[in-house]
Amino acid sequence: MVTSIARQTERQLGGPRSVLVRQQRDHQELDRLVHAIDAAEGDERLDLLTDLARLVFPHAFAEESVLWPAIRRVLPEGEQLTLQIEQEHQEINELWSELEQTTPGDGRHEELWPRIVELLREDVRDEEDELLPRLQEKLGRRGLVQLGLSWEVVRRIAPTRPHPVVARRPPGNVAAALPMTVLDRSRDLLDRTARTRDGRVAQLAGGLSRAAAGVAGRLEHVPPLTEGEDPSTHSGRSDRT
Repeated sequence: MVTSIARQTERQLGGPRSVLVRQQRDHQELDRLVHAIDAAEGDERLDLLTDLARLVFPHAFAEESVLWPAIRRVLPEGEQLTLQIEQEHQEINELWSELEQTTPGDGRHEELWPRIVELLREDVRDEEDELLPRLQEKLGRRGLVQLGLSWEVVRRIAPTRPHPVVARRPPGNVAAALPMTVLDRSRDLLDRTARTRDGRVAQLAGGLSRAAAGVAGRLEHVPPLTEGEDPSTHSGRSDRT
């Protein structure tokens, strides 16, 4: 019987550089941000949602690019286990894309947010209680540390926004990394500028962010970025463009 990584010490998980400890830290920060968002309103809530997106989407991208391929190599049941997580990631991407079109306080925002939180917490449970302990059984401390270093490098340079049309697997997500990261991180800065500045500067920042969103929306439909996904994580958005 596997033991959830949530009930293990840092030493048991392979030390501070282990991929299991890095995953656990992000999950703890996710929980903190969700509680903060629930208590916030207006621009403060939007700023916290940006912080959460900058945690969730790089984290998931690193999993899909580095961690899940490794699990599929070492676990006979890895295909089934990782596909379940990818399906959860896909739904989060789709719902968050809708959330970006809402404002705090309107009915659609209040409808989407609880479902996103439910999925995020379900994703954490599936990873901590099932997937990651099985990986732990197959890899020693050295393997967990090596995987953690690769995961961290990718996480730090990954896209920070939802891209439901981009494949959840290589080679599509790998091809998307550089252009989407540049566009996403530029939008993060522009959106925060638009919320903290007045007049022409705010208008210009908002306009540039919308333009970058349009470029990202068109770019993610380019065929190399959609290759490699499992049919169950295919977004119907790509069929409507």
